[in-house]
Parts: sequence; structure tokens; C-alpha cells
Amino acid sequence: MYLMCLLGNLIILILVCLASKLHTPMYFFLCNLSVLDIIYVSVISPKLMDIMITKDTSISNSQCFFQLFLYVFCVGSEFFLLTSMAYDRYVAICIPLHYVAICQPLVYHNIMNKSTCWGLVFGTYFSSFLASITHTFTVFKFPLCGSHEIDHFYCDIPPLLKLTCAHSYIRKLVVFSMAFVMGVVSFFGILMSYVLIIYNILRIHSADGRRKAFSTCTSHLTVVITFYCTVFGIYLQPSMGLNSDGMDKVFSIFYTVASPLLNPIIYSFKNAEVKRAIMHILGRRKILAHT
Repeated sequence: MYLMCLLGNLIILILVCLASKLHTPMYFFLCNLSVLDIIYVSVISPKLMDIMITKDTSISNSQCFFQLFLYVFCVGSEFFLLTSMAYDRYVAICIPLHYVAICQPLVYHNIMNKSTCWGLVFGTYFSSFLASITHTFTVFKFPLCGSHEIDHFYCDIPPLLKLTCAHSYIRKLVVFSMAFVMGVVSFFGILMSYVLIIYNILRIHSADGRRKAFSTCTSHLTVVITFYCTVFGIYLQPSMGLNSDGMDKVFSIFYTVASPLLNPIIYSFKNAEVKRAIMHILGRRKILAHT
């Protein structure tokens, strides 16, 4: 699954670079999502495979620190990047005259211009970096009490907080603040975008027009629902004092391995534009081979 995840996301990156028709804001954000998924899955899976093969379940403090930092950075970046992609869909459907032509090679005009797209991506990474630094140092600042065994297969905030000596209220507050700032705020941003999108789609008189408009959002909605449901399932349970009974590990497996694997399939390989781009590139390679 790890190798398939790497291959799928690398194919997306190569395809978007080679196909000029995919040089649009939507696929610009998708390339960044693929890069995040590659880092995301590489933070967790190699160490997990090493544990399964060698049976050595130990991890140093420095390794745990950097694993947590990169993990929180990737999760936060994916939250904000999915929000940026929702805004992109809002502009494309609700304000189409201020969007860009599909064949425009990364020279955007009007609202979704080049500076806007890069600004959204830079803001995503910068905000996630600050959040990751804050949460990582906050967790490792607490002294450990008793056992140093992490009840998880990677260094995550809730299982690490269970080992600290601080009051349980502080632990819940840290977890809840991360879920709220990095999740709930971005979720409401996506929700507001889709409220306006659905409102504008319903105003389209043609049934075929409504279907085509909504079809451009289905892939993004599928990714959002699967990602947010699993992440909220992890972080809202301890913040609300609920007993997860091991379900946090089940959710974690899904969004640390399965989600990065499914994203290229959901978002691109079922997309007609991607299929046409693949056929165009393969056809061009055949012509070059014959000549």
C-alpha cells in the first residue's frame, strides 16, 4: 500500500507537469496535495514496516519529536489545502467569468491568478508550520510519568499526552484546540463554500448543466468527507472524554495509509480531464516513436 501510494501520487505530479491542459488552479492544488500525501505516508509507514519486520518497537525521543512534527504539519496542511480547493471550486462555479481558461498554463487571471494560488499555498504551509511547532513543543514540554510505552503505532498527540504528568484538563484542552483551530475552522470554510456552490447550482435551469457543475465537486467532497470523518473521530473522542477502545488505531490506519492511497484515485483517475490527458500523452509518445 505504501508503494502504491507513492506511485499514485508521483503519477499525478508527472501527469500535471506534462499535460498543459491540466495547468489550472484545481490541479495546481492537487499537486500540492500529492506532495503532502507522499510526505504524510512516508512519516508513518517506513517506521511501522520496520517495527513489523524487526519486532523492535522502540523509538528515540528525537525520532518521536520529528515524526510528530511532520505528522501534525501534514495534517494541518491538508486541512487548509482542502479549504483552498473548496474556495477554488466556489470561484469556478459561482464566479466563472473571473476564473481562468482551462488551457492557461499557470498564468492565472482575475480572482484565481498566479499570486492568489501561491499565496493560498504559502499561507497553508506557514500556518501549518506554526501550528506544528506549537503543538510539538507543547506535548514534549510535559514531563513523563510512569510508563514510556506509547499505546499507538506512531507518535501522535493523544497517546503521548496520556504519558504526561500534567492535569487531564490541560491534555484535553491541547487536543481540542488542535482539532478546533486546524479542523473545525477549515471545515466551516469548506461548508460555507459548498452552501454557496449548491445555491448557485440549483439556480441553473438546465438539468445537464446542474449535473456537470456538481460533477466537478464530487471528487473533492469525497476526499473531504473521508478525511474529516476519520480525523475528527480521533481527536474529538479524547477531548470529549470518550473511551475509544482501540478505534483510534483503526481510524489512524485509514487516514495515514488508505487516505493518501485513495486520494489520487478519487480525485484524478475518475476525472475525464485526467483520462483525456493520459490518452493525449500516450498518443503523442506513439507518434514520436513511429517518427
